Amino acid sequence: MSCCAQRNISDFIFSTVARRQSEILRFAQNDNNVVLFFTLQRFNESHRFAHLTVNLNHILLFLAIVSPLLVLARAWNPGTPYHGWRLAALVVLVVTGVGWLLWPTDSGYIGGVAWLLLLFLPALGLRKITELAEQGDYELAGKLGAVLQILHPTAELREQVRLFRHLKSSAPHPGVFSSVRADYDTSPSARRTQLRSAPAVLVLILANVLVFLYEISVGDWNDPEVLHRLGALEPHMVVAQGEYWRLFTALFLHAGYLHLAFNLFALYVLGPLLEQSIGTIRFLACYLISGIASSAGVVALTEIGLVPVGEVIGASGCIMGVVGAWAGILLRHHHAPFAKQRLGNIALIIVIQIAFDVSTPQVSMPAHMGGLIAGFFLGLLLANEPA
Repeated sequence: MSCCAQRNISDFIFSTVARRQSEILRFAQNDNNVVLFFTLQRFNESHRFAHLTVNLNHILLFLAIVSPLLVLARAWNPGTPYHGWRLAALVVLVVTGVGWLLWPTDSGYIGGVAWLLLLFLPALGLRKITELAEQGDYELAGKLGAVLQILHPTAELREQVRLFRHLKSSAPHPGVFSSVRADYDTSPSARRTQLRSAPAVLVLILANVLVFLYEISVGDWNDPEVLHRLGALEPHMVVAQGEYWRLFTALFLHAGYLHLAFNLFALYVLGPLLEQSIGTIRFLACYLISGIASSAGVVALTEIGLVPVGEVIGASGCIMGVVGAWAGILLRHHHAPFAKQRLGNIALIIVIQIAFDVSTPQVSMPAHMGGLIAGFFLGLLLANEPA
């Protein structure tokens, strides 16, 4: 066989596996990362009673049940190349179920460990393998794939490892992986570029960090009296005393490091692309208006007796406003490339959020839904305006 023919066959095999790698990557990100970023992001978020913390075992149990079910729903078609993901999801559910039967008070931790090892780490590993292949570093991609097989021993991954080993001593194949079309660029360099192009997101992240540093400098972040002085949302104080500024200040208070970290991470993931789409001023207005609307909704529902009285803090109303804005914009432009897929992911985020709110009394569902609804209508409005 001629050298040219050998290279053509190698290119064909590499392109085929690259496309499968891209499919698996998008599958893993759409299910596992969505659940991680928008379920764990709710840890300690928008507390109805700010001095209470959400039980971590409850968070992990919710995650270990919902995430595998989503994976199974997406990968159940026998014709899809996701047999390894189906098996891993079933194992996580079985481990979680056994843990719940034998050690119910620790079942969330048990299921969470299984989810981390069998679903989340393999998803991150596949993402890194794709980035290495795009850069032409087939040797390191093959080594990482070999290590990843310990947690994710599938035929698809073994096929890729063998291919990388074959290609690491062959002529370079520039652009094969990068030519595989995806609906977004997930490389770290692309993330950094997006963030540099999103000044409002940077300002909001910095503002939340500075307020939190001040918050911990004046006392315990779970002390209701400290939070009262700093501006936590207290419906009675807003209505009876006219302290309307609490509708705004509560958006920048957080009940701990994890609460702050997950909120800012969600903003980092969702915010830059939306800001680039609608413009900096409009993004900032959307973020703040959604947050204030979420606060106003909590006050209104508390005053008519539908929501128990308590302090509410957190930026989740703003974050859900960003989610709602995406929904409104994508709905207006549903014929655009990848719009339906992204709209489906947004719907998934909303369903997960509602399920988590219903099962976790320490978080404020009215704050989340108020921000979501406000953001949705703002998104519909902004979708018709040029950025």
